[in-house]
Amino acid sequence: MSPESTGQNEHYLTVYRRGFRTWRGNRPFWAGLFTILGGVPIAYFPYANMHLGNMTIAMSTTAGAGSLIIGVLLITLGLTMWFHHIVRVFAGVAAILLALISIPVANIGGFLIGFVFALLGGALSVSWAPGDPAGDEVPAGALAPTARPEGGRPGDVFQGAAVPQQQTAGFDPVSDAEGGRHRAG
Repeated sequence: MSPESTGQNEHYLTVYRRGFRTWRGNRPFWAGLFTILGGVPIAYFPYANMHLGNMTIAMSTTAGAGSLIIGVLLITLGLTMWFHHIVRVFAGVAAILLALISIPVANIGGFLIGFVFALLGGALSVSWAPGDPAGDEVPAGALAPTARPEGGRPGDVFQGAAVPQQQTAGFDPVSDAEGGRHRAG
């Protein structure tokens, strides 16, 4: 074994941590977590009883079933954001709508705790976009000037995307530069 080799001496927790970091980076993790954390108080508070000494305070309302449904749906949407991140925009919009509906239905949205978490999770899910892979970056000098658009001056240079040009049979650069017209002769 080489003394520089570190691959086999890594602790298993380091391997799991790196794997979790990679998994977390490929999906709207924080959006799902906040949505789940928003669904828990919305579903829990209508069924909770607080004990203050010998006195029991029941926070149950007539809309207990509605708040349970909203809370379970928010938890399901949070898990959907984690495991099916392709539908993250739908899940985010649905989480925002359920958070707004929870205000009149579920004890002011789980005493505003669940409302704020679900609203934040939905907004994060809608705004999340997957990152570009590190190897697909285009270097700054790779953009080539392209033909000027209509109305451009002859000295103007416009940057185009770095797209490789294909040479095809019958390719005539003069006729292509003039808009596809062929000259006789």
